[in-house]
Amino acid sequence: MTMGTDPAATAVAVVEMACKGRFAEIERLFAPPLRALVNAEGLRAAWAAEMGKRGSVRAIGEPVSEQAQAGLISVSVPVACERAGLTVVMEVDHDGMLNGLRFAAATAPWAPPPYADPTRFDEHDVTVGDGPLAVTGTVTLPHGSGPRAGVVLLSGGGPFDRDATSGANKPLKDLAWGLAGRGVAVLRFDKVTHTHGGQVANAADFTMADEYVPHAVAAVRLLRQQPSVDPARVFVLGHSMGGRVAPRVAAAEASVAGLVIMAGDTQPMHQAAVRVVRYLASLDLGPAVEAAVETITRQAAMVASPDLSPSTPTEALLFGWPAAYWLDLRGYDPVATAAALDKPMFILQGGRDYQVTVADDLSGWKAGLAHRPDVTIRVYDADNHLFFPGAGPSTPAEYEPPQHVDPAVVADIVEWLTPGPGSE
Repeated sequence: MTMGTDPAATAVAVVEMACKGRFAEIERLFAPPLRALVNAEGLRAAWAAEMGKRGSVRAIGEPVSEQAQAGLISVSVPVACERAGLTVVMEVDHDGMLNGLRFAAATAPWAPPPYADPTRFDEHDVTVGDGPLAVTGTVTLPHGSGPRAGVVLLSGGGPFDRDATSGANKPLKDLAWGLAGRGVAVLRFDKVTHTHGGQVANAADFTMADEYVPHAVAAVRLLRQQPSVDPARVFVLGHSMGGRVAPRVAAAEASVAGLVIMAGDTQPMHQAAVRVVRYLASLDLGPAVEAAVETITRQAAMVASPDLSPSTPTEALLFGWPAAYWLDLRGYDPVATAAALDKPMFILQGGRDYQVTVADDLSGWKAGLAHRPDVTIRVYDADNHLFFPGAGPSTPAEYEPPQHVDPAVVADIVEWLTPGPGSE
């Protein structure tokens, strides 16, 4: 099904369908790269969360089109809501199919956090990995000859760029600049699902290991080769799913010196999905979120079923991920993998995080690792999932304003990484 070849008309029609709750029709417009990342129910839940923050739609504005990558037109559709504006951004191909869809707020561009001093470091782009799935990354090198510690950053689940950009916020860029200003070299890179979504979408056997491990290993080896970096002190820092998979990276690459795990989840992800959607429903974000509870609960049960097999249809599973992805996730125990590593670890958790929680996830790390003297575990009571400080129960709306990673988090990571000679 297509809606003609006018990308602007297609984009406006998609917004109109979302307003009417016709998400199955929108899903039929998804090209393979987007279908690999989200399905109709995932879009319904995301739309409901946006409406919960902004109120109901009052008007749809004029679309603005611009050339994106080859063969794609990026169309931004402004949407006026009761409490705040919203921009729906879509990448539309020449057949009128959607290759990307995201929600953006009308916010100021990213500005450096107060604790970042860009006069103390330089940045240059690098290629991470090789072959058709290579991606681009950025090395942030402090001035001076070193030798210094280095960190490879891994973002959470989803097709994130190297900065983990979310609206006006770039939490991985906060970390990179904050760490580099204090003498730590950093390498961050675009995820393969960000750069090569189409190729990934067509691979039915794509797994979490495929999404993270090859590029993370390549990044570690690349950072160790930087002339001012101590090759014996290159660490992996993972956030959210990146934290979950960080022990797997260290198991695959013996040179990893240690791990920094930020909001790394240990609860089985299909269970966490049900818990999170029920939490969102408790915030009274609207009937669409209530409806999503039933769908996500059903899909989670299919993921957990002993009948799950590589042939299970993707549309029956959570997040539009194929069965191979879920089978890999089910078979991977991040805590047991970490416990088998003879490497130091620093595990950080936001006390207000409703996505990865103290009770459901940090408890797993504590149970498996708290007895080890080389493991440090710390809770930041005021921080949410992105380690942005706040107060009161965390909600999706609080991620929207421009803000930065907690300076205490950055300072503590630097102190943990550079306790001895070589710190600056």
